Amino acid sequence: MSFLDTVIYGDVTIRSILVFLVLMTATVIFAKLITLVLKRALIDKLKKNVLDIILKVVYYTIIIAVFVGLTPLLGINLSGLLLAGGITGIIIGFALQNIVANLVSGIFLAIERPVKIGDGISLGSVTGVVEDVNIFSTIIRTYDGLFVRVPNSTVFTSNITNYTAHVARRFEYVVGIRYSDDAQKAIEIIKKVIEEHPFALKKPEPQVFVDSLGDNSVNIVVRVWAPSQEWYSVKMDLLWKIKTRLEEGGIQIPFPQRVVWFANDLQLRTPQLRPGEGPESKNQDYIGGEG
Repeated sequence: MSFLDTVIYGDVTIRSILVFLVLMTATVIFAKLITLVLKRALIDKLKKNVLDIILKVVYYTIIIAVFVGLTPLLGINLSGLLLAGGITGIIIGFALQNIVANLVSGIFLAIERPVKIGDGISLGSVTGVVEDVNIFSTIIRTYDGLFVRVPNSTVFTSNITNYTAHVARRFEYVVGIRYSDDAQKAIEIIKKVIEEHPFALKKPEPQVFVDSLGDNSVNIVVRVWAPSQEWYSVKMDLLWKIKTRLEEGGIQIPFPQRVVWFANDLQLRTPQLRPGEGPESKNQDYIGGEG
């Protein structure tokens, strides 16, 4: 019998102890390499304290998992302990499932980065600016100044509209003018206003065209691209300038009108007023037929 097969106790030999030590050493090295790779991948995406928590969880999970798998080499039977631990784990799992779901979702959000701090987003019924992305939740500041905490599991499984992910964003108006106005002149005025605005992008090119003939107006569609960060201010500024310039050009934005036709002609009879009588006199106007 070789020295390595010397029995220490029970079925444990020097060989099994050495194998255990070598494998655990390799596991520690492997765990450190994994955490190093994760750190390089996430260092610019997560805050330092959040990143440290993730790295520690990954590191110790690997080591504990391998240690438990290698305990038979030391003659340790963990079947009873694992059974009790499994039952306890199930109970704890039910109690912490939301926390774990938010933690895992936070890790995936950090890797995928569908949103980042400063982005204007719409998430379900919440619309605002991302203030912070933590490991368990995302903080959104609404446009009326409210702070909303959204669990990361909700963020990860929801449809997210990111208004500032792209450098440019388009807005659209429908400008109605009277049928008696010159539509081509109105289009030229609108194009001139857009051309003069410093934040209205030339590429993609703005679009101004007659889209439909409405009940009360000729409807002109205006489509303009602007930098995402300036989108709202450009939209409001252009709308007011278009209205003002159209009015200066003698083109009016009409209000709803109705033309009423009567089946039978109506007779309008206005009595002659004698000196001293004013419009306040009774029965000064009469609409209807004679009789």
